[in-house]
Amino acid sequence: MGRAQAKALGCPDLPIAVVPHPFGCHSRDNVREIAEQCVQDIAKLVCVAVAPVAAASTASGKRARKVEVAEDADAINRLFRERRWTDGFPVVPPTAERVERMLRCTPRAADEVVAAIAPGFGVATVERIAINAVMAGCDAECLPVLVAAVEAVAAPEFNLQGIQTTTNPAAVWLIVNGPIVKRLNLNAGINCLGQGNWANATLGRALRLILQNIGRALPGAMDRATLGQPGKYSFCCAENEAQSPWEPLHVERELRPEQSAVTVVGAEGTLNMNTHSKDPDEVLRVFAETLTRPSGNDYFLGGDPWIILCPEHAQILKAGGLSKAEVKRRLWAQSRMPARRMTAIDMQLTQLRRRVDLGAISPETLLPICPAPERLGIIVSGGPGTHSIYVPSFGNTRSVTREVIWSA
Repeated sequence: MGRAQAKALGCPDLPIAVVPHPFGCHSRDNVREIAEQCVQDIAKLVCVAVAPVAAASTASGKRARKVEVAEDADAINRLFRERRWTDGFPVVPPTAERVERMLRCTPRAADEVVAAIAPGFGVATVERIAINAVMAGCDAECLPVLVAAVEAVAAPEFNLQGIQTTTNPAAVWLIVNGPIVKRLNLNAGINCLGQGNWANATLGRALRLILQNIGRALPGAMDRATLGQPGKYSFCCAENEAQSPWEPLHVERELRPEQSAVTVVGAEGTLNMNTHSKDPDEVLRVFAETLTRPSGNDYFLGGDPWIILCPEHAQILKAGGLSKAEVKRRLWAQSRMPARRMTAIDMQLTQLRRRVDLGAISPETLLPICPAPERLGIIVSGGPGTHSIYVPSFGNTRSVTREVIWSA
């Protein structure tokens, strides 16, 4: 990963001290020997003259260059596979005409730089975002959502560098709010995280292509996920604002109801929570017990966990007199987990990682899933049925919301 990142940043010959990974099979004495060898390697490398660093090929806001190919879908997709420009599925050829048609849906200039995308820090111009959106099959009006999503993932608190390069099965989940949901016909109801809706599927896929092609997080190179997850192909839904008894996410985050927004979440995956109880206390109890995972990053790091409440569960909680804030407070309190449930080494790591916010941690310390109740994310989505979803987070990440601005 280090060599791939150095190459992407224009310094392929950067001296690197290699530390063998993983450490799990080594004794403490072996680890000490490895560390001592690494110190020696670094000491030698800092004395080596390094060639001047060349500018990275994507470090500018220049317009994309054209590639001439035959008008044959199989040949085009073969070329894209060879150059690793795809996610494994066929792509829509990003012709100049298709890209220009998409660019007309944003007031921003084609060569405007939106962000640099970790870990390769390729420059995401509006045009390059549009190219990947065309490849994913997006309708032209999806471009403003993707521009806002790129701005959001590049925010420092989101920690895209960590999410893109981790061995964890982390994916970026898009949550869309506001009037643009209806404009794009996004699915917030039945099967909103599944297949069947064009906007949901292509928006999530387009962001993945952007992360891969501009951020250069290629699987096996800088994307080092041990297993990955299907959400890395596409992970996008809208909030079901019409059936939510509370204010929607973007209003909770201080935007007006008439504004549109996209929120990015560093998600580990999804876990179904099914209960037929109509008692709000029982619902909260079983949900809180579901959250307590001694192997979860949220408890290791004090993370950014989310719950997708189905409309039926949300209405049960609302009928019990609970606001969204009160649901968060109760889930946060009831999901505290004794540190002794962790393995010995994981508890030691947690003692190091969370001592700033929790102080000394003993086996009987009750670990909160995140630093404060307000950090537990809740949206209402989905259709009829008693199925809500827990979305554990990468841990070392914070969700980010950005307004979506489109051309009139």
